[in-house]
Amino acid sequence: MSLPDQHGGTWTFLTGHGHVLVEIARDPEARMRDIASAADITERTAQIIVADLEAAGYITRTRVGRRTRYTVNRDSLFRHPAQEGLRIGPFLALLATARDDTTTLGPGDR
Repeated sequence: MSLPDQHGGTWTFLTGHGHVLVEIARDPEARMRDIASAADITERTAQIIVADLEAAGYITRTRVGRRTRYTVNRDSLFRHPAQEGLRIGPFLALLATARDDTTTLGPGDR
């Protein structure tokens, strides 16, 4: 959930696609409802984003019984020209750590 800024607007650093990709990197066996909840979007929006990510080659989906397992292609490049040539792997390594792992963060980083 995004909080209002000083002007009453709300914004976040990541788009829905970024949030979904981070959640998949955190838990490759996450259910769609869990991804949607963590990204603060609807399940339908999460499904659309997952399809976008798969079509662009950022993830692959594999059925394992009744579940879906995701694999993130960490060698994929960012799509924005400002990050031209940069791979998503280091970004995901930074953001896809366990939520309660704050031992390496400084007081101002939490």
